Amino acid sequence: MTYDGRDVARVRNPVLIVSALTWILLLAAPGSMVTLAHCAATSSGAMPLRASFQMLLAMNSLASLAVGWALMLAAMMSPVLIAPLNHVRLRSFTNRRARSMMLFVAGYAAIWIPLGGALLAIELGVKLYAPELYLPAAGLVLVALVWQCSPIKRRCLNRCHAHTELAAFGAAADFDALRFGMTHGIWCAGSCWALMLFPMVLPRGHVVAMAAVAVLIFSERLERPTAPCWRWRGLGKVIRIGVAQARMRAHALQISRAPFSSSA
Repeated sequence: MTYDGRDVARVRNPVLIVSALTWILLLAAPGSMVTLAHCAATSSGAMPLRASFQMLLAMNSLASLAVGWALMLAAMMSPVLIAPLNHVRLRSFTNRRARSMMLFVAGYAAIWIPLGGALLAIELGVKLYAPELYLPAAGLVLVALVWQCSPIKRRCLNRCHAHTELAAFGAAADFDALRFGMTHGIWCAGSCWALMLFPMVLPRGHVVAMAAVAVLIFSERLERPTAPCWRWRGLGKVIRIGVAQARMRAHALQISRAPFSSSA
């Protein structure tokens, strides 16, 4: 199936708008209830564990934790869904496209919601026992670095590039879209769980850490699938694209100045 840039833009632009709006909300209200789930929660070490835990939940209600996780997920992961959403759209009839894409997102969220509960439990545990320490975040960095280089991470990334065939009609089409979302969510979660957890356990600066992690996640999705092996996966593709764009602009600028230099 062939398509032009306008087909991609019909998916890319709304997704990027959603991501941008959630980033604006996170940046505009860093101390609001929406983002308290990812800010440092204080508890006195002299208090009993139960009282300390109750204070932590009072400062971070389950509702605020859920909303904060949803915003974090939308801000960081929306851009990497452009390709699979475009796959769903192009392989659905016009009258089913919106429905199929929503089913894909529902399946994807069905994987990340329970995983989010597990990650939030770890976050609460860290903030309960070490609310103002960077040691847990430092330990998680080591775990994330090992996972980032591991062959298992590469297998997960490879499967994130796999776009399966989708049925065109009836309940089979709905089921395939939902299943594709869940399958993509499983491999995406397997790839990104450690990176997503890192900003959550930081005592402060979580929004900056989220932005850095989001760039890393987006960059590694640009790499082509390769054989699983121990290797660092990071910003290589983005850096190469940036260097190529800089060279092209420098070359174009040099050509545009050539007539003036020759006439002089």
